[in-house]
Amino acid sequence: MALWGGRFQGQASALFQLFNDSLPVDYRLFVQDVEGSIAWADAIASVGVLDGNECSRLKAALTELLEEVGEDETAIIGSGAEDIHSFVETKLIEKVGDLGKKLHTGRSRNDQVATDLKLWCKASGSLLETKLTAVIQALLALASRELDAVMPGYTHLQRAQPVTFGHWCLAYVEMLERDLSRLADALKRLNTCPLGSGALAGTAYAIDRHALAAALGFGGPTLNSLDSVSDRDHVVELCAAASLSMMHLSRLAEDLIFFNTGEAAFVELADNVTSGSSLMPQKKNPDALELIRGKTGRVYGNLVGILTTMKALPLAYNKDMQEDKEGLFDTIDSWGICLDMAALVLEGVKVNRDNTKQAAQAGYANATELADYLVAKGMPFREAHHVVGEVVLHAIAQGVALEDLPIAELQRFAAVIGEDVYPHLSLDECLAKRNVLGGTAINQVTAALAAKKQQY
Repeated sequence: MALWGGRFQGQASALFQLFNDSLPVDYRLFVQDVEGSIAWADAIASVGVLDGNECSRLKAALTELLEEVGEDETAIIGSGAEDIHSFVETKLIEKVGDLGKKLHTGRSRNDQVATDLKLWCKASGSLLETKLTAVIQALLALASRELDAVMPGYTHLQRAQPVTFGHWCLAYVEMLERDLSRLADALKRLNTCPLGSGALAGTAYAIDRHALAAALGFGGPTLNSLDSVSDRDHVVELCAAASLSMMHLSRLAEDLIFFNTGEAAFVELADNVTSGSSLMPQKKNPDALELIRGKTGRVYGNLVGILTTMKALPLAYNKDMQEDKEGLFDTIDSWGICLDMAALVLEGVKVNRDNTKQAAQAGYANATELADYLVAKGMPFREAHHVVGEVVLHAIAQGVALEDLPIAELQRFAAVIGEDVYPHLSLDECLAKRNVLGGTAINQVTAALAAKKQQY
């Protein structure tokens, strides 16, 4: 049954109905629509639209409908209703007759869907906070296992200076913590209830909107009816928060894909998150990580989609806004499963410490230490930088590491170099000298890890 029609003499075409109906998407708001309807029954009973018995009957029927349908989406989609609101109202009328037609008094689908969607966002956001925390915990567990594994750090995808694998893990913890804070901020801002705003001008009934908001678990009511029914900032913000987080997950995936290559062989991924080739029996492909990287693009697309849909829309509600949910649902689904997959991948990562250490040694990652050594001997840094560049060029030509060059050869480039240079060129010394807050020295990483573990 349509929630409108008296104004019309002709029937809607089948094509228009297919084009217009939103049930195949907004069926996911079923629980929220019922919850909002139960709260609305109490609200209109409080102003005399319903008597106590009518309110009880409606709430009992709505609760019964919630139990009957549950998570069975096929029962909703197969009903042929225009949208989730039509579905709930039709089923309610089937249960309680004409009494069911009284529930929509003073309410519009505009404030109804705005409320449903915010309730859904609140529930989904809470679940995503749990998933983000799980990835952080997986990173902390990996950092604990591989706290002191030495590996090359990179800039421009060129070996730069040695770091520890634990330090690498904690870099992504920082990123995901920012994701958590952005999500929390978005959830805080959307925590206002539009119900009672009517179609655009507010309801004509003296509803206590503060009580109504509290009944639905919101922090308070929205304060302008025009904005209430046309606001989709929360959809944009969640898509934006997801996009940033997916960027971080994609970077994590890319790092691990590179670390897992035969050329690097820094890590091995577990069998349960990799797949083989239909042709090449030897292959073990990082498909889980590649899909995380790939799904980032679709999440970005959903953000651009909702921004474009909302651009230049006049107040208040416009049918364009029906397009707000499909992209949001897809974004939250994609973000959620990528977080789950990232946590699973991290659980099974094994670090090949011999390879990571060898790569750190082979990349002349201790060149900066030699420059610092020369500075300590009184040489200006720019001169030291040039001298060490010449030493590295010589070492490359000889095919040896800096620490393997004889003292006589080192002194050809700078007479101030003495036998005391060699301890400065060890990987352990390179790490230990980065003993500053946020640095990669073992004791700094240990302290940072301990602090994070107390939070999670």
